[in-house]
Amino acid sequence: MDLKELQTFRAVAELGSVTKASDRLHIAQPALSRQIKVLEAELRNALFFRDGRGMRLTPAGELLFERTTELQRDVDRLRDDLRSFTGAPTGHVHVGLVPTVSAQVAGTVARRVLAEFPGVSLVMSESYTGHLVDWLHRGQLDLAVLYGPGDSLQMPTESFGNEELVAIADKGGRLANLAEVELKALVSEPLALPSASHGVRRIIADAAERANAPMNVVIEADSFRILLEIAAQGLGITVLPISAVRAEVAAGVLEQARIIHPALHREVVMAWAGKGTPSIAATAVSAILRDEVAKIFAQT
Repeated sequence: MDLKELQTFRAVAELGSVTKASDRLHIAQPALSRQIKVLEAELRNALFFRDGRGMRLTPAGELLFERTTELQRDVDRLRDDLRSFTGAPTGHVHVGLVPTVSAQVAGTVARRVLAEFPGVSLVMSESYTGHLVDWLHRGQLDLAVLYGPGDSLQMPTESFGNEELVAIADKGGRLANLAEVELKALVSEPLALPSASHGVRRIIADAAERANAPMNVVIEADSFRILLEIAAQGLGITVLPISAVRAEVAAGVLEQARIIHPALHREVVMAWAGKGTPSIAATAVSAILRDEVAKIFAQT
């Protein structure tokens, strides 16, 4: 089993088609099919089901794909690092961002990467912390900015600090121009919150449970923008990081109130895939991310 055979196997597994894998790898289909058959003979296992729906992994194929993901990532990283060794960073970098951070830095980060590191191919994905952590463990991301606590993530992390969570409602509406609202009073109001698996929801729920204060959740939405729209329509109060709503509050679309007794905070961290040294390209992109996220904290 050599790297070329594994590359062929992984391309067919990812694309589900010998034809598509042939196009990606620029290898003639008969030669590619022979490589797969040689690998199956060597491993004494069929790696694919071959039917009208294309090429689907057998249980043995799924095991091989899973076990070689980190190996493939290491090979790709080594290749990119050698190409970057005596020049500008080069290679593929996949970054994950939680929505509240993505809304503030994604455009600036993309613009800076294009300008400062034109040899870097940048991919950006937005999702909630649970999904990003799973993608990091699977090797689908190189790094991500997400919510902690960092010591619970079982991967290398760097903390940016704790950000305050605030109550958000329509201007002049449910918060009635309050500067502060006690947690017990807040959770008795109609709330628009993410679903129970979301980190912000767990923070609020845990604090409400400790205060023996039942929550009045009337709408659930696993979308940052939907929560803002619901709040702006006066349908419910939501809770978000203070930096994420700065523009809407300044524009008079929404108003915020600090939550007290207790105050609520959330740690923002940068997390890395795997336990090895990040690629030169990923390290360069992380410096830009670090700089832009630091600007968020400087404004709060």
